[in-house]
Amino acid sequence: MPFNPFKLFSRPRVNNTKFWNPNFSGPILQFTTKMSGSLHKVPKVDIDKSGVFKYILLKVYDQEVDGVEPSTIVLRGYKRCNYHSDIYDEVQGKLIPFDCEPWGGGRISHDPDNKKIHIYGYSQAYGKADHEEAAKLIKNAYPDYTITISDEGY
Repeated sequence: MPFNPFKLFSRPRVNNTKFWNPNFSGPILQFTTKMSGSLHKVPKVDIDKSGVFKYILLKVYDQEVDGVEPSTIVLRGYKRCNYHSDIYDEVQGKLIPFDCEPWGGGRISHDPDNKKIHIYGYSQAYGKADHEEAAKLIKNAYPDYTITISDEGY
């Protein structure tokens, strides 16, 4: 996995199933119940049908089971979002009950008429996404497309 500078400074993910205060003598409250085992139902790719737009990779986590925290990588990109953080804010709400964290971003140029998708650039907020990983995810979602990547451009 490539170096992810965002992970050095990210706020810790909150496992929001239990909040415990050692000074509180009452019962532990459970605010959210996660649906373990449904991570496979989360679409791997959700991007706009055409145009040039920002995208982010996210690592999505399910509830820990037997000491293992299942996770997967997903890609999201939308023209309506002016900033990479706007994508994250929108997607984070849609992914409840899962936890997620951004794993970098970039831009996508989607040309459905010619069946081409070009992945390039970086996110000022989250750093450069692994464009190779993004290309693999998109190729699985768009098998008839030509997928190209570049480290050039913003």
